[in-house]
Amino acid sequence: MVSTDQDRESLQSQKHYLCGSVAAFANIVITFPIHKALFRQQLFGVQTREAVRQLQRDGLRTLYRGILPPLLQKSSTIAIMFGLYEDFSRMLRLHAPQAPVLLTDSIAAVLAGTAEAVLTPFERVQTLLQDPRQHGNFQNTEHIFRVLLQQHGIRELYRGLVPILLRNGPSNVFFFGLRGPMKELLPEAETKAGHLVNDFVCGAILGAGLGVVFYPLNVVKSHAQVQIGGEFQSCRVILANILRERDGKVSRLFRGVHLNFQRSVFSWGIINATYELLLKML
Repeated sequence: MVSTDQDRESLQSQKHYLCGSVAAFANIVITFPIHKALFRQQLFGVQTREAVRQLQRDGLRTLYRGILPPLLQKSSTIAIMFGLYEDFSRMLRLHAPQAPVLLTDSIAAVLAGTAEAVLTPFERVQTLLQDPRQHGNFQNTEHIFRVLLQQHGIRELYRGLVPILLRNGPSNVFFFGLRGPMKELLPEAETKAGHLVNDFVCGAILGAGLGVVFYPLNVVKSHAQVQIGGEFQSCRVILANILRERDGKVSRLFRGVHLNFQRSVFSWGIINATYELLLKML
């Protein structure tokens, strides 16, 4: 009987990882071109039209250049995000039954976000593949990994780790903490399509809102990760350099935020709706 219960719990846990991974895969394939235009804005501070023109000049052949790292990274991190959050939440409730649910769920969200950061090398490689200044220097994902490891060591793969940690933990706390209450505020769904729409709306609103709040950290991360070799600068130093390059105007730090907002609406709407749909199907 105990063995059967444990097997059931194991299968239930695996479902969260699988559903998260498939949801992330679908999202990346659909939204990658938007993300690429956004990256140009974060890196060069250009307007949306100019970012799109740059992609058009690069041509269709390079539009999906660099998609492998985010496919691997996002499929893994979203699986970890949902799967470990459920695992940590269950463990904390089991070992600390008297603790407030809000506290245990928040700790679980932070732990899951921290674990996601193990896959920082994929974000690092994606950044270099999307940087047009590096198009002639690197052939593909495997080439970048080999060059960075041989010439600079494994530490170089984790450049930009601090802003990722500062982003992941808190954003997970808000996402998982607000997802349930937000869905309760929406009109009650009576059909499968209605539930799908509600899940999309919840994911879209939370993802887009959190994307705006944590956007400056992503700008800092992008600037940290385009550097190869040399000193590892702190977030504060990188932020100061970016502001200096953009005439000290904080508003220019948010260049591309509207495109990020639109991308996040689709991305997190797709992820949350697909995750919940698959969870019900399995």
